Amino acid sequence: MNVMLTLSKAKRKHLVRRDPSPSSRLRMTIALVALLGCRESAVITEKPQDVILVTIDTLRADSVGFMGNTRVKTPFLDRIASEGVVFSNAHAHNVVTLPSHVNILTGLYPYQHGVRDNAGFRLDPKFATVATTLRKNGYATGAFVGAFPLDARFGLNQGFDLYDDNYGKGQTTLDFVIQERPAAAVLDAATRWWSSNAGKKRFMWIHLYDPHAPYRPPEPFAAQYADDPYLGEIAYVDDALGKALPAMLGKKTLLIVTADHGEARGDHGEETHGLFAYESTLKIPLVVWQSSMTHRVEPAYVRHIDIVPTILDRVGIAKPPALLGASLLASANRDSYFESLSASINRGWAPLTGVIHGGEKYIDLPIAELYDLPKDPRELNNLREQRRRNVEEARRILSAFHAEASTATRNISPEEAAQLRSLGYVSGTASGKKTYTTADDPKNLVAIDNKMHQVIDAYERRDLDRALSLAREVVASRPQMPAGHELLAFVWQQRERVGDAIASLREAIRSGGQNESIRMQLGLLLTETGKTDEAVKILAPLAKGNDPDALNAYGIALADQGKVDQANQQFQHVLQNDPNNAPALQNLGIVALRRDDVQSAHQFFSRALELNPRLPLALNAMGVVYARQGDEARAVDSWRRAVDVDPRQYDALLNIGRVEGHRGNAAAARAALTQFIKTAPPERYAADIAAARQALTVLP
Repeated sequence: MNVMLTLSKAKRKHLVRRDPSPSSRLRMTIALVALLGCRESAVITEKPQDVILVTIDTLRADSVGFMGNTRVKTPFLDRIASEGVVFSNAHAHNVVTLPSHVNILTGLYPYQHGVRDNAGFRLDPKFATVATTLRKNGYATGAFVGAFPLDARFGLNQGFDLYDDNYGKGQTTLDFVIQERPAAAVLDAATRWWSSNAGKKRFMWIHLYDPHAPYRPPEPFAAQYADDPYLGEIAYVDDALGKALPAMLGKKTLLIVTADHGEARGDHGEETHGLFAYESTLKIPLVVWQSSMTHRVEPAYVRHIDIVPTILDRVGIAKPPALLGASLLASANRDSYFESLSASINRGWAPLTGVIHGGEKYIDLPIAELYDLPKDPRELNNLREQRRRNVEEARRILSAFHAEASTATRNISPEEAAQLRSLGYVSGTASGKKTYTTADDPKNLVAIDNKMHQVIDAYERRDLDRALSLAREVVASRPQMPAGHELLAFVWQQRERVGDAIASLREAIRSGGQNESIRMQLGLLLTETGKTDEAVKILAPLAKGNDPDALNAYGIALADQGKVDQANQQFQHVLQNDPNNAPALQNLGIVALRRDDVQSAHQFFSRALELNPRLPLALNAMGVVYARQGDEARAVDSWRRAVDVDPRQYDALLNIGRVEGHRGNAAAARAALTQFIKTAPPERYAADIAAARQALTVLP
């Protein structure tokens, strides 16, 4: 019996499902806010012992009941808001997850800490998080995050005794299940930690990712919000919080609830978030609660960077001088800097920065914008020409921040790129452009942005012909944008046209895409096509740091080159920095199999599958282990699970056919071999397809 095993890196094919027809903009019930509002000070008699920070991803300010939304049921958040202080004009500084959370947890502006986008950046350890400060002052610190953008690799784990980011690392599927875990699972882990640290001073951060696209709430919320699943996700999160948090809210607990950013839902032509910085994505809900607090609605303009000073003020720790924020409980309007640099960093479009000052919002772009937020909350009337003095004042304020967008450079790994695609962020590489015209203003390029998202949507719907056509249109409309070529390479790869994917990646590099992601993707594809010497040459310089994807990719190339000892070192290096890195354990198992060390391979695959039971390549490889151990029944079961997770586990299909034929299960063998012949790409499996056809002729 000849059992096959492919050692090339599994492709990442999980993508976001997006509603192509976003619901209409939700409206604020102004009367409710006005009725609740007053300017009295928040009276708090108890100094908190415990602090809980909850960040709900992609939560629009007007998508919860306490901010006036009458279409969604959020009874827990509404109750907390009715007892605490509600900030009705709170704003983020970024409109994507990672930099926004760095702002929240450090109290620094993005230009201070340097994290400007979702991937390719890592928080420098010299910038302390609030957890670092609290731990030095005797607090037990725990973090529980829901999805990949806040993986420990990005540096937010510093200061936490426990940083629980086990959201399902390394999972690769075709059913578009992205690497996240639901609110209930995050809160279960948080509850266990909270209970295990009873009697200590505790700081806990909980990140809930559910409202982020794709909007797929569980029942009964899916049925209740069938016409608006985004609100269904929010109702589900509220329900999960209402079941978990009340037991933690003692008399000496300080609770802060906010969002990292909002969701456009079609406003200004944007489908989700990450391109513009209008109120639909920049304005966020914010509540501070303590049992001894006097309720009020605070209309002053406040910011994310005010959260850390609030925590430190409440627990009696002096605020470091670098923090420019102030306690939220001291009523005052604050000027705020904001930015949206993803399109600039990834595509070379004009960088978007701006300020909010005295109720006016200035957006600095080639086509500048000025809005009077109290009178024009939907930002429909650009006052740039009517209020030129105000524009000049806003520019002076913005200049005083010294927030140079041109300093935002980074390297993005291929796993980060694949994860960003799965999360709905179509990223890439900029070409180093320094000057911008109106042609580079994202307002004039939103159609290309939407087309890039349509490529992903077409792939998700498995319409690869349309995805390819759209990707070619993107490249044709902006040929010097490496991100377009990178996206086209992605589509070619999904069509099993690896040669064309390699050509597109080379074109991306020629057009200015010099980042780590493109080079690593190219190295992996070269490995997959047997060009291991070139792959090792490309990947070796990228593996000098601690990036887990670079180390894993380099190790895979070394293993295929036959240098298994050096490959082993790369995978062990990954585990030293991230013991929960299931792909590294998977790769160690494959190296062990190459050495015929079946026992060690079994141990590595078992550990990988404990961390993530839906790793298709590990399931396939575990089947090989069982087969070598003589347990054909378990081998077939493992291969079937691999195919269930990822139907493109072609080797697993072939293995099932061969082993079931050997066991005398002709019907099962025929089904597996037929599926293999029908789906396996001839470019890579021509000989195996011919052998499978021959095997079918001899089956009874």
